[in-house]
Amino acid sequence: MNLVKSTGTFGFYTIISRLFGYLRDVLIAIFLGTSFIADAFFVAFRIPNTFRRLFAEGTFNAAFVPSYSSELVKSKTKSNKFANEIFNLLFVGLLFLVLIIEIFMPAFVGLIAPGFVDFNEKIELATDLTRITFPFLLFVSLSSFFAAILNSHNKFAAASAAPIILNLILIGILFFGKYLDDNLVYYLSYGVSIAGLLQLIFLYKFVKKYYSIKINFQFNLNKKVKVFFKKLFPSIFSSGVTQINILVGTIIASFQASAVSYLYYADRIYQINLAIAGIAIGVVILPQLSKHVYLKKKNKIIQIQNKALELSMFLSLPASVALFIGSEEIISALFGYGSFDEEAVSNSAKALYYFGLGLPAFALIKVFSTFFFANNDTKTPFYISLFSVILNIIISIYYFKSIGFIIIPIATTISSWFNSIILFIYLKNRSLFKFNRIFLVRFIRIILTSIMMGIFFKYLISILENQLVYDYYFKSFYLILCVLLGLVFYLLVSFVIKAFNYKDLQLKY
Repeated sequence: MNLVKSTGTFGFYTIISRLFGYLRDVLIAIFLGTSFIADAFFVAFRIPNTFRRLFAEGTFNAAFVPSYSSELVKSKTKSNKFANEIFNLLFVGLLFLVLIIEIFMPAFVGLIAPGFVDFNEKIELATDLTRITFPFLLFVSLSSFFAAILNSHNKFAAASAAPIILNLILIGILFFGKYLDDNLVYYLSYGVSIAGLLQLIFLYKFVKKYYSIKINFQFNLNKKVKVFFKKLFPSIFSSGVTQINILVGTIIASFQASAVSYLYYADRIYQINLAIAGIAIGVVILPQLSKHVYLKKKNKIIQIQNKALELSMFLSLPASVALFIGSEEIISALFGYGSFDEEAVSNSAKALYYFGLGLPAFALIKVFSTFFFANNDTKTPFYISLFSVILNIIISIYYFKSIGFIIIPIATTISSWFNSIILFIYLKNRSLFKFNRIFLVRFIRIILTSIMMGIFFKYLISILENQLVYDYYFKSFYLILCVLLGLVFYLLVSFVIKAFNYKDLQLKY
């Protein structure tokens, strides 16, 4: 496996999906803005979308891939048997969960968005929309099962391309937004669940080559299956801690008008980079890392870990600097149209600014957690993540009344840096990771290059200040120009000072 190329493949389709997601969100911003209807839809969409990220972006992999890979090393028959046992239990468990939540949806939405409870129209709309979107949980979780099998065979393209289906369907609906009026949110909600079903069908067509479903409700809870499910919950919590923190933030933000929408739009921006800098790298390295841990190849383990960490920092640090410098210009150029007014731009930009400061930590959590998962340890990152979430909740609730929604991205960033630092300390203390000399040299160069890029990006924004104001019609064109020039500058400087070596493209891990 070539780490850079595999990450590039996964990242390419993920970026395509996120770009379509951006177009979707621009259209939502134009038609819904930050109204109470938008808040209700974002709550309904946040719940299944959070589960999508929890399951599809590496957390299901964390529990499944090491166990499945070890069975695959033995024989295809054993790996297929193990996969079928997991699939049947997963299907029945998820179906039961969806049915129960559908029945008790008003109470469930009241827990997720307690700030809506005092507003009858808002809570009723959120409940209706969540009922429609919630089946997506079943479809996307089973899709993640298929994706994990494909990833175990080092096939990353189909799994990373599947979310494009959701965005295309929602964009198609939004093009008729002018004619649908207030019914638009209902059509969007139906589109979410339909897209989930289509993703499941799409992935099954690819996974058939490696795995065939055998429905059997005579469950065999053998030791391997029990071990998997014991690892699953901790891995979902620990690897998905950033998404859990965002969900916690949504719950608290529901007490302030439009705050849910501000956080949603800010979240969409930094997630584009995190998709590659953390999620893609974590997903790509897990199968190979698990195999080398099983075979006790220490040199290979150290090589993969350091290269993964280097690539993560190479991608996340410059993005963090750019968000720190140009958060308001970015939000204005990307979403500042139609119903999305200047106040919405200002508030979403503040959230993006603080999320941007936490971006490297979000990526590190994904990468460091994968090092534990490859060693079949999901409990340690789980406990660390639990403390992180508690810290986030305490900070958010304590300061929410005095400074409002902006405490949520601040608390998320603080708790995420805490999480990543403690993960690193535990890895070092247990001798599960050590730096090599190449990483330390490259890391210093990456920091230097990121600072230089930041200065250049700030200069570009200042000279194009008049073209990036809220009222300028073509501001998105000038933002894209700034980003592309900043990216080219970063890559050129990286090449000159050797912060990244093109020979890494040829290395096998």
